[in-house]
Amino acid sequence: MTKSESKKSGVAAINAATKCATASSAATTAAVEQVKNGSVESGSPNPGAQSRASVMKQTSRESLHRKNTECEVFDDGTNTFFWRAHTVTVLFILTCALVYVTLLEETPQDTAYNTKRGIVASILVFLCFGVTQAKDGPFTRPHPAYWRFWLCVTVVYELFLIFILFQTVHDGRQFMKYIDPKLGVPLPERDYGGNCLMYDPGNTTDPFHNIWDKMDGFVPAHFLGWYIKTLMIRDWWMCMIISVMFEFLEYSLEHQLPNFSECWWDHWIMDVLVCNGLGIYCGMKTLAWLSMKPYQWQGLWNIPTYKGKIKRIAFQFTPYSWVKFEWKPASNLRRWLAVLGIIFMFLLAELNTFYLKFVLWMPPEHYLVLLRLVFFVNVGGVAMREIYDFMDDPKFHKKLGQQAWLVAAITVTEFLIVVKYDPNTIMLPIPFFVMQCWFLGLILIFTWTLWRFFIRSVHAH
Repeated sequence: MTKSESKKSGVAAINAATKCATASSAATTAAVEQVKNGSVESGSPNPGAQSRASVMKQTSRESLHRKNTECEVFDDGTNTFFWRAHTVTVLFILTCALVYVTLLEETPQDTAYNTKRGIVASILVFLCFGVTQAKDGPFTRPHPAYWRFWLCVTVVYELFLIFILFQTVHDGRQFMKYIDPKLGVPLPERDYGGNCLMYDPGNTTDPFHNIWDKMDGFVPAHFLGWYIKTLMIRDWWMCMIISVMFEFLEYSLEHQLPNFSECWWDHWIMDVLVCNGLGIYCGMKTLAWLSMKPYQWQGLWNIPTYKGKIKRIAFQFTPYSWVKFEWKPASNLRRWLAVLGIIFMFLLAELNTFYLKFVLWMPPEHYLVLLRLVFFVNVGGVAMREIYDFMDDPKFHKKLGQQAWLVAAITVTEFLIVVKYDPNTIMLPIPFFVMQCWFLGLILIFTWTLWRFFIRSVHAH
């Protein structure tokens, strides 16, 4: 791109830059006033006109709420080699690779090796297609191709889960040997319960040995996990509810999975307060910074100093713009049910982490368990943004986003694999007093929903 082109695109982009808060508030207020004072009078005898006016007023209020949660962005519009799609280049490189394999490389006589290589090659070709041709999602940093890549990985993972679901239990577990020969054998789960004394006077060498025994690699993983989940959900209350609810789930299901059996202080001090609580706190501080930082984007070659260029490269890995999530679950029944559904799916995905490795015989430290967590870190944020957009602005986002749809399908498919591969564990009866507690909780939620959205609204009218 030449200098003159860069200047022209920069001027055009700045003129079309997003204006939030004050500007959007003024525009929306004007829209409301137009409805009030325009051709539709409040005393109009036409009920259809009054209905349209009320709809326009409601739309204006929703638009005002939406715009007030978006930050303003200025972009000079520089379009460099880094941002172009390169569809022809990728197709040419892919074709060259296939020609090389076909004409110049001798095919080995190993059936298992050829099968593995054929599957991997098929996946790579699909990824090449998706990265260049798939529809962009809501995120553009560090690069739209990065998020298109994870969208395609999501499709591949869901297809893999469907394949595992359609196998017998024995064949499915033995299939994991093709990924790692060490898999396919039953592994005992570690019991985190036992001696729950924080201070053990009987151990003169180290009376705090029980605490140090719990300080394994999962402690920083808990902190990092909840830091990232907070960046996804962007709401302190919802994060704390999910964190506490999962500890109650561990209490309720410790008769099914041994590693749910933890000491009380491991549940509430190390998990909820220290690891999860600290992760949520740091996540909220990061969210506050992201919501206040200026979003002014300038082409790398338009920045004169080296320090400015380095800073621009670092900011490439921050969001292009920012939307503050305001879930407001008590505002109407649709949002309340949506928030309940999000919490339920989050908890189900958390449980799938433990149950999947239990039924597929994968040790907790195996790299596949870590890869699954890395996968959800990259796709979860996009899915949550698409869910929020679909819930918050249904007039513009008329269907659920592609990543959110796939993540929901993956969560359900993982659970179905658990049910099929080990129904005996899933069907172990929950203790009666635990069932009483859950029934009481469900009754309270149902009663509050009935009162808040039906009985109270009737009395209000």
